[in-house]
Amino acid sequence: MKKGFGTTPLRYSLSRREILKFGALATAGFLAQKAVGHSHASSSPFRSVADGKIKQSVMGWCFRDHMDVPTLARHCKEIGLVAMEGISSNDYPAVKGLGLDISLVSGGHGFAKGPCNPEFHDLVVTGLAEAIDLAKAVGCKSVITFTGMRFEGMDDQKAAQRCIYTWKEVLSHAEKNGITLVLEHLNSRDDSHPMKGHPDYFGDDVDFCIDLIQRIGSENFKLLFDVYHVSVMNGDIIRRIKLYKDYIGHYHTAGNPGRGELDETQEINYTAIFDTIAETGYSGYMAHEFIPTWDDPMAGLRHAAQLSYRQ
Repeated sequence: MKKGFGTTPLRYSLSRREILKFGALATAGFLAQKAVGHSHASSSPFRSVADGKIKQSVMGWCFRDHMDVPTLARHCKEIGLVAMEGISSNDYPAVKGLGLDISLVSGGHGFAKGPCNPEFHDLVVTGLAEAIDLAKAVGCKSVITFTGMRFEGMDDQKAAQRCIYTWKEVLSHAEKNGITLVLEHLNSRDDSHPMKGHPDYFGDDVDFCIDLIQRIGSENFKLLFDVYHVSVMNGDIIRRIKLYKDYIGHYHTAGNPGRGELDETQEINYTAIFDTIAETGYSGYMAHEFIPTWDDPMAGLRHAAQLSYRQ
């Protein structure tokens, strides 16, 4: 595994003093960018997408088998993506030094150890509090959280209420610092790969996740709408985007089936979806989170970025 990547959200062991150093460290930057070539039959002619209607980012873990974070960051800058997420906090200064934002910070508790299980209550509260501090320090507005996995003897109603109580414990800290917690809905159907689906994930119904968000009732607690996971579990994507637009704080993309590129081999009409997202007036980030299958993974990323670009 490449250094700085992981298949689950990262924990942070930074002291408060170390966190405060990020503002200065982020100016370090890189002196040069490496020229690279790209090719794929389905990719469109090159153009930067930095001035598109949607702010685009990338999930770093997807490319961990292909390149390290600094190399990926330089590609993102060339393509016109404006941010990165799903990377180690150790890489934040270099990424920000290239002029890229950090679009999402890990909540520190991962998708398996969530607030639905009382065993992980302290882990969730501590992890989210630390992540809020880190997000504030690096200028990121969002921290990801998850419900966690089902467990033996679980009562769904009590588990849902436990999630709400636990999130509310840290919500005032998020509100005070201008940080939004975004709850990610994950599919529980696909058991073919540890990152294509998550059997027994409690928050596997996007409508249920919206209900939790409505019950919390804060502008600083929203949904991470992962188009791939919603497609697998619920479908009717465009209708749900329009219906839940006021509750959506972040987007992820990937093709279905397979969680590959946003190309002609998968069933989601991403051009229409991106147009719908733009029409709702969404002003946050959309991160591409597909697992590369093309010979040139950066051609796939450029192709995905240009699908959502409009002059």
